[in-house]
Amino acid sequence: MVSPGILLVDKPGGLTSHDVVARTRRAFGTRKVGHAGTLDPMATGLLVIGIEGATRLLTYIVGADKTYTATIRLGQRTTTDDADGQILAQADAGAWACVDENRIAAGVAALTGAIAQVPSAVSAIKVDGRRAYDRVRAGEDVQLAARRVTVRRFQVLADRPGDGIRDLDVIVDCSSGTYIRALARDLGDALGVGGHLTALRRTRVGGFDVASAVGIDELAGAVPLTPAEAARRVMPVLEVDAEEARDLRHGKRLIGQAGRLVAAEVAAIDPEGLLVGVVEARGKDIKSAMNMPEGER
Repeated sequence: MVSPGILLVDKPGGLTSHDVVARTRRAFGTRKVGHAGTLDPMATGLLVIGIEGATRLLTYIVGADKTYTATIRLGQRTTTDDADGQILAQADAGAWACVDENRIAAGVAALTGAIAQVPSAVSAIKVDGRRAYDRVRAGEDVQLAARRVTVRRFQVLADRPGDGIRDLDVIVDCSSGTYIRALARDLGDALGVGGHLTALRRTRVGGFDVASAVGIDELAGAVPLTPAEAARRVMPVLEVDAEEARDLRHGKRLIGQAGRLVAAEVAAIDPEGLLVGVVEARGKDIKSAMNMPEGER
């Protein structure tokens, strides 16, 4: 029997997130594998994979804040807002006249904090049941609505001018649902020269870091985090005794114990260090929101 767990994978460029899931299924001999947050084929970095019953934890991971490093190329707009698309426009020499470090800094500042962001038309967002990128590929004109996201850090690490372009190496801390391609596009538009993404790497998802991830060729020998280890990185913990663990696993409430919870969602862990599940307050009681399957803790 395959043990449940959370596996951290450093996705290489050129593979889809589904490709990584498929390889993980083969490596672990199970179909029950999922991931917490898609990475485009061009992107590299951290993909959080759930195996067996630990896939239930992915719901609590997918919404975590993330960190990316990226390269934004100013001076060119593309059909996909990244290097995989065709160049739509190239900035002429006159457009660069007003672009300097101060204007770039102001443009970055304007895209930091709580912002309304229009995702790229080739995103994985569903429009009437179909992925936006599928509709674009079918020749449709896709217009996506703006959504509120939070960019906690948008910092230029290096500024490398070139022939008719300017490459910015950046680091971004952001809320789930933020599109770094859209930041590149919007920064370029604000500066009047256009922009797109030429490199993207995800280095952190919540409490998980790419430094602890395995490469795509190391899946067969990889040891996933246990559900309890993973849960401790995602949310606060409630240590429960054996009787409380049994009650929660049987769907019973812990009467009058809601005051023990320090957050809306808390991982309940039993005396053996096994994850019982995720619990929440229901009135004055504690109730299970998600239980790990029997034998998969």
